[in-house]
Amino acid sequence: MSWPDEQLVACARAGDVESIAALVSGTHPHVRRFAYSLCASPEDAEDAAQEALIILYRKIGTLRASGALAAWMFRIVRNECLRQLRLMARPVEAAPDVSMVSAEDEAMRRLEAERVATAIAALPIDQRQVLIMRDIQGYSGRMVADRLGLSTAAMKSRLHRARSAVQHSLHSGVLEAGRE
Repeated sequence: MSWPDEQLVACARAGDVESIAALVSGTHPHVRRFAYSLCASPEDAEDAAQEALIILYRKIGTLRASGALAAWMFRIVRNECLRQLRLMARPVEAAPDVSMVSAEDEAMRRLEAERVATAIAALPIDQRQVLIMRDIQGYSGRMVADRLGLSTAAMKSRLHRARSAVQHSLHSGVLEAGRE
């Protein structure tokens, strides 16, 4: 299986509808192979391949050189796989609870949230940054380390210290409240 020839690509770039259709069908096996090698799951690969072929169909006129088709398509497939991965990494919002929450439960929830926020705010800035980025914003450990200019080990150490300090603060708060 070879890529479509440069003449077909040139005709497609010029806007010839039959050439574009032939180009899309001729690149489909290559695009699928790229997608299956790059994406996290077969379903993601199929989605990425479809999106890449749609982009090829719509934007073939923007391709600068006919011989660059394979590299261009590889970049498109890679970007689609990364986009799908980012979508999966987003936290899914829970469906709102339709049951009625009592005023007492709501007040307790707010007090607990306030206690956690206070404990986090009391952390040193280096620990607070790591904890917020990792546990609240949901960034990966590698991303947090990179953004803060740390090694992964240093990021993990700060995160561990931050989590321990928050737990200690919350636990000691419970003990103090029990003594009152």
